[in-house]
Amino acid sequence: MSSYDYDLFVIGGGSGGVRGARVAASLGKKVAIAEEYRYGGTCVIRGCVPKKLFVYASQFHEHFENAAGFGWTVGESSFDWKKLVAAKDAEIARLEGLYKKGLAGANAEILETRAELVDAHTVRLVKTGQTVTAKTIVIATGGRPNPHAALPGHELCISSNEAFHLEELPKSIVIAGGGYIAVEFANIFHGLGVETTLIYRGAEILSRFDEDLRRGLHEAMVAKGIRILCHDMLQKVSKAEGGLVLETLNSGTLQADVVMLALGRDPNTEGLGLEAAGVAIDERGAIIVDDYSRTNVENIYALGDVTNRVQLTPVAIHEAMCFIETEYKNNPTRPDYELIPTAVFSQPEIGTVGLSEEEAGKRYGELEVYRAQFRPLKATLSGRAERMIMKLIVDAGSRKVVGAHILGHDAGEMAQLLGVTLKAGCTKDDFDQTMALHPTAAEELVTMYAPSYRVRDGQRV
Repeated sequence: MSSYDYDLFVIGGGSGGVRGARVAASLGKKVAIAEEYRYGGTCVIRGCVPKKLFVYASQFHEHFENAAGFGWTVGESSFDWKKLVAAKDAEIARLEGLYKKGLAGANAEILETRAELVDAHTVRLVKTGQTVTAKTIVIATGGRPNPHAALPGHELCISSNEAFHLEELPKSIVIAGGGYIAVEFANIFHGLGVETTLIYRGAEILSRFDEDLRRGLHEAMVAKGIRILCHDMLQKVSKAEGGLVLETLNSGTLQADVVMLALGRDPNTEGLGLEAAGVAIDERGAIIVDDYSRTNVENIYALGDVTNRVQLTPVAIHEAMCFIETEYKNNPTRPDYELIPTAVFSQPEIGTVGLSEEEAGKRYGELEVYRAQFRPLKATLSGRAERMIMKLIVDAGSRKVVGAHILGHDAGEMAQLLGVTLKAGCTKDDFDQTMALHPTAAEELVTMYAPSYRVRDGQRV
């Protein structure tokens, strides 16, 4: 008979925490999970899911415009922000219910309270003050937007969290940041008719992505009417009559109804009692874990964004399943972070898997780069000037495809399938021997027979 109240106690009801709790409970373990806000975590409640719904909403104005080129007459249209927010809230509530239903069906105990560590085996439930014990503890509390407290007037700004709950759709917005959150919201707000400015201190948006796609997206966004200010940053935000005034480093004074800060995310570890339990963290507050997601305290694990490894929902879920294999199935399993498909739901969209040209150039002596840029068929009758970019990075020695990058409609969908292909270790010869599916944009991936150029020692030749 266990001397602990629970076999497993999970702190955090996001994707990683819920998956770990549910599967452990289904194996017959006595499990409790505590969440202080809403079950579903960043992804479901205030991240990927509502963001993608907003992306869909923001695309309709272009769909209506495109229809004329295909013979449709579309009548007068209008947009209701509050109706979109209400529909989004209903869907999020439905998904949260499914998360709870899955936990309950596996007989996990669902606690709606903040939980803090007292020691390595003891957790305090803040709502009641009760303490409980567990043999194993998993911390999966995720992350939160960095408030950028050094910016004078930061308290006047919103983050991506508040963007989903604005009372009114602003007429103008300035978004600070150049990562995928900033870029996606810039496209969302612009698509909904908001005058949008993106300001970023770097030389180009999306610093971790392939350079051709970064430039291609930048040009497409500017062509749509989004103002992008690179090599610049906010210096101060102040209230003014009718809105906000922003002082910038290089672009003078800007005005906007709303300022959104998308300047990175911080691990949610503050006040968790990590010091009392002896759990080590790094300089950013992220929990330090080994290859198996175990902290320096043997019975405490950490999953997902709180560890600051790869901040993606499927990664947190994968880490949870590896934890289950390691802790409960006597099968120590390391999470595999190689070849993770990634999308930026911008307009146009980015889908990518594997190494960028820049990264591959540092790893391999010689590369073959296959690149196609073309106007998609759908754009011909609609009159759009948009272009798609497709790019394959091939190790010249082994002929293995080590990176695949797409800019254009449905790029994320293609990247998911390319993830399987690259994970299987397919070579460029495998691509060449695959029959094209015509007419599709994706057929370009298997019809680029000659390299566009080569890269030797990191330099194009």
